[in-house]
Amino acid sequence: MLDADDVRRLALSLPRVVEKERWGHPTFDVAGRMFLTIPDDQTSFAVRCPRLERSELIAAEPEKFWVPPHESHSSWVRARLAALEDADELHDIVEDSWRQAAPEALR
Repeated sequence: MLDADDVRRLALSLPRVVEKERWGHPTFDVAGRMFLTIPDDQTSFAVRCPRLERSELIAAEPEKFWVPPHESHSSWVRARLAALEDADELHDIVEDSWRQAAPEALR
């Protein structure tokens, strides 16, 4: 099963990623823009997701994706690690968020 260490390793393997602590938990930035967080319980992670796509994503796979009430106004979505199919799916989700935050020259 995938865990927070897998998320961390994958995030740090992408170009120009830096890990920082914010709000008491690890966050990951590319070129100064945050693209991923691992909340305290480490059973999920949060990534960038355009609001229009987020609703569709949650409706299609509510067991996998969700948004806590305090993040409902943001363009972020959380993914439950235990619900992911495999490391490839984790990679796709993390890389997509990285691409949204990375400068065009890095993509």
